[in-house]
Amino acid sequence: MRLIIINGPNLNLLGEREPEIYGKETLSDIHAALMRRFTDVDFTFFQSNHEGALIDAIQQARKEQDGIVINPGAFTHTSIALRDAVASIKIPVIEVHLSNIFVREDFRKHSYLTPVCAGLICGFGAAGYALAVEALLNKIKK
Repeated sequence: MRLIIINGPNLNLLGEREPEIYGKETLSDIHAALMRRFTDVDFTFFQSNHEGALIDAIQQARKEQDGIVINPGAFTHTSIALRDAVASIKIPVIEVHLSNIFVREDFRKHSYLTPVCAGLICGFGAAGYALAVEALLNKIKK
């Protein structure tokens, strides 16, 4: 099984950026934990602070991956282009957020991506990525 984990803007600063909200784990910590837990999955990890690079990664994934876990960061609430990229591919996508976006600022309560994703996991910190991978694997196997 081939999965790509895509992370958007500012997630490269995990572990140092607002750890009271996003936790103390770094993106590398999260990736290492996924590889330890899901040894039968061939992971690709991608992070960018640039919207176009994220769109390119989504479009490329449709040819090379069985599914996507995406944390679009702040683009969740602003990017119709990212939403359209997810809507245009046939492989399943699970949206994940470290914090519970529904109990934060009002602008964070709306996601352009959720309606075109297979599911949404939020509020479980770094563990949310493993939950998203588990859900994605179950969806793909059906």
